[in-house]
Amino acid sequence: MKKILVVLGGGRANGNTAQLCDAFIKGAKEAGHQTELVSLRELQVNGCLGCNACRYEKPCIQKDDFASLIPKIKAADLIVFASPLYFWTFSAKLKAFIERFYCIAQKDENPPFGRYEKYPIKDCALLMTSADHFFWTFEQAVSYYRFTLVRYIGFHDRGMLLAGGCGSTNGPAQIQKTDYLEKAYRFGKEIYPPEQQ
Repeated sequence: MKKILVVLGGGRANGNTAQLCDAFIKGAKEAGHQTELVSLRELQVNGCLGCNACRYEKPCIQKDDFASLIPKIKAADLIVFASPLYFWTFSAKLKAFIERFYCIAQKDENPPFGRYEKYPIKDCALLMTSADHFFWTFEQAVSYYRFTLVRYIGFHDRGMLLAGGCGSTNGPAQIQKTDYLEKAYRFGKEIYPPEQQ
């Protein structure tokens, strides 16, 4: 059994991304994993100020809800980052959440090239939705995920589900008219093969 933390950066309570998360969680629970959903729309998580006061596991000076999320981050085996596509990348809420990881970094006397500290070793996955479905729709978001979370922070990628063509941004969620909810369910159920659970 793995501990899975799903962090939802979408702004709509029952939007496409929320439904995608629910389907993923259903599959993960059926596979025997312990899951928790954190919706950033219900919390106040500010972006990093760049003040360096928190460097190397010191508390952030900002008194918002991020401090309550640190134990959840540290306890998780897998963190699933979930966001609708906003201006071709992650939502500002999810981006702010990631920026604040700075306060959980530890000093590294011999960091790999391009990294300045070390972070807790976690697995990660990406769930995204969008109205558009061009071949390049998720290019910027996937680049950010790979460079920031995998290459820089050092998380281990367990995969991604990029759900394009989920309806107009002006209308209600349309993801239920696609096969992405079934794909998310299977993704959650199969994200760890039995021998890795």
